[in-house]
Amino acid sequence: MIARLHERTHMPHDSLAEALGRPVSPNEGLTEYTVVAHWPGLDSFAPDDEQKIWTAAQWAEHLYDPYLEHQFAASPDDDRRAILHLDIWLHPDDRELTGPEWAEAAHRLARAAGVEIPGKEHGCRWIAVQAQPKRLDLIANLFHLDGAWHAPPKDILRRLVDETRRIEQDLHLLPVRSGPTARPVIPSAPTASAQLAGILTQLADEQAGPLATTRALVEHSAHRIARQPGAVATDTAHRLELIARRLHSIQQDLVTAAARLVQPRSAAVPIAVRHTAHRSP
Repeated sequence: MIARLHERTHMPHDSLAEALGRPVSPNEGLTEYTVVAHWPGLDSFAPDDEQKIWTAAQWAEHLYDPYLEHQFAASPDDDRRAILHLDIWLHPDDRELTGPEWAEAAHRLARAAGVEIPGKEHGCRWIAVQAQPKRLDLIANLFHLDGAWHAPPKDILRRLVDETRRIEQDLHLLPVRSGPTARPVIPSAPTASAQLAGILTQLADEQAGPLATTRALVEHSAHRIARQPGAVATDTAHRLELIARRLHSIQQDLVTAAARLVQPRSAAVPIAVRHTAHRSP
């Protein structure tokens, strides 16, 4: 299981879109099977039946609400980037988790990140989204309901890594570093090499990386063009297939480059650090 922490932003919409793998829509309802967990105070804030019919846009607005209610709220150093986004990825060979298992993992990660404090219902608003295979996203607003700033722990990365290891053990999951398909090991210290390795790893990501998306589009275009009559269409389809192969080779080269960047720290716990960015119904 790999944990990634994104750079804080002002708006939750881009984070939610990335979690969903598609744009935030005002027409698409997110069921309890997608929003698998949320901050405890939401149950008293909005009826459960109402939550089940909220659209993606309404969930984003719900997370954005504290900005509108406390327009001058900020951190002690005058920072208003209050949207915290983290995600975890299971080992490619792991079994599929059930809804309650995803929910349990979400609450444990929220506590590790400091956005959920047991017994405190009026803290940070957060939701956990399970919309893509073997991936869970947690998005939170660090402004409390009273406008107070909630500072995440300074060692948040280490806490997330430690908690993912415990979740792996408790749910009998595979450690990422144990398999041949494991991602390059990236140290938790925010060194330049670690940050660059994280960027390269994300570019090469086969499930959600931009190169994988581009390659899929190129391959799809090649298949469609190949069905068209004429030698020109056949030649074009062949050229697109070659382009797709080159993109795949580039992905493999990026994975190798990322591994070399962190090779001296190969024994470290794997974590990829990513630096990336309304009113409730």
